[in-house]
Amino acid sequence: MVSSTFKKVKYYAQLVIERIEYGIDAVKELLNTLTSDERCGVMLEFEDASPDKFAQLVTDAPQWTEWMA
Repeated sequence: MVSSTFKKVKYYAQLVIERIEYGIDAVKELLNTLTSDERCGVMLEFEDASPDKFAQLVTDAPQWTEWMA
């Protein structure tokens, strides 16, 4: 059985993938609603699910790791 936290992480990763088109601030706003553990999980899932868009985020916001705290 898939845990509710894992489902939430997958769901939010998909939202991040969609929001990347609206800019870094939209992604940060979404991530700020999560715990630091959830944020880390979302970013790992985001990287796996959409490597190209993740690379775009890293290019556009090299300080993204600071958002994880």
